[in-house]
Amino acid sequence: MIGLLDCNNFFASCERVFNPSLNNKPVVVLSNNDGCVIARSNEAKAIGIKMGVPAFEIEELIIKNKVTVFSSNYTLYGDMSQRVMNSLKQFISEIEIYSIDEAFLHFEGFKNFSLPDYAKNIVKTITRSTGIPISLGIAPTKTLAKVASKIVKKNPEYKGVFIMPSKNETEEILKNIAIEDVWGIGRQYSAFLKKNKIHTAFDFIKTNKEWIKKNLTVVGLRTWNELQGIPCFEMETSPADKKAICTARSFGKMLTDYEPIEEAVSNHAAACAVKLRKQKSCAKALMIFIHTNQHRNDLQQYAKNIVVEMPVATNSTIEIIKYASEGLKAIFKKGYHYKKAGVIAVNIIPENAVQGNIFDETDRTKHKKLMQTIDRINAAMGTNKVIIAKQGTKRKWKLRQEKLSPCYTTKISDIITVKT
Repeated sequence: MIGLLDCNNFFASCERVFNPSLNNKPVVVLSNNDGCVIARSNEAKAIGIKMGVPAFEIEELIIKNKVTVFSSNYTLYGDMSQRVMNSLKQFISEIEIYSIDEAFLHFEGFKNFSLPDYAKNIVKTITRSTGIPISLGIAPTKTLAKVASKIVKKNPEYKGVFIMPSKNETEEILKNIAIEDVWGIGRQYSAFLKKNKIHTAFDFIKTNKEWIKKNLTVVGLRTWNELQGIPCFEMETSPADKKAICTARSFGKMLTDYEPIEEAVSNHAAACAVKLRKQKSCAKALMIFIHTNQHRNDLQQYAKNIVVEMPVATNSTIEIIKYASEGLKAIFKKGYHYKKAGVIAVNIIPENAVQGNIFDETDRTKHKKLMQTIDRINAAMGTNKVIIAKQGTKRKWKLRQEKLSPCYTTKISDIITVKT
């Protein structure tokens, strides 16, 4: 059996853990630059706040209903996610971390256990130890586990756990699952299926197998099998190395000068380098891009990207910043109000498969030792305690985070003080 553990309203729940006065009150979390709603408590959903709505469009609703609004605090959310996943390991040995707030669990060897009781103990223990409310859906396949997870989140009477019943009862459940809510069926496929009178998961499994394979390819056929209890998607306990690594951010305000944009690009390049080193990879090339605000019709628009090939594949922050800056110089134009910039590391290979260059004059041994030292210091003392000079300190490009909560679990100065 496969379980899907899902942290309920995760970002909002993280904020509530350290501020219990927010319990039973509407809470929303905004995207980068405090733009759009990306997380809502159940109370916020109940008053009609939609996912993805721009914050400025619901100002009246926020004020009228006394909604508490937070900027996204990914440092806090990432650490709380790690605590949940670490707590899971005492119950299950085979775990696939699917996202920051979801994990698949492989319940192998539980024939002599009461699976419902064991699952309830998981939910109870993790909620108690982390403060995060969770739901656990269990079924024979990953796709059905996703369905089970949706059911348990919408039905409090299940007390956090729902196990898919017999095949006949499962089919009855699938009659109430919209086709667009099936894991693996994207927007385009769901629109196509609806045109062919396939509106629910039940309609989908009753469709001819050959038609599914012809129109939705092998992936669609796997989903078709999974919904009928036939496992097709294996557990992926070791995440695959990324084939491209992107770091991009909108600026806190529009920028016209080159220097702050170069500082932003240098920081994005440095972040890519760190991610490359973490997965023991190197990049052969970088794509650098900048663009203006497409929503500002009153301003001139400009968007450009460039691919810079590096003479030797690298994960050195020094080199990656150097080539990212060269790319930015080639595409930057004066006279525009820039809103966003980013760096994408591409053509990624394992660091033990880097091919040298006869004309290469870089001391790569020295670079490697320096990067290892910087990574150790930053891991111990905090992100960006040691940086490359080109990353700067002015940070005029920094994201707008006017409603950012403290980093309660990762920053000494933000630890809660208890007064007695």
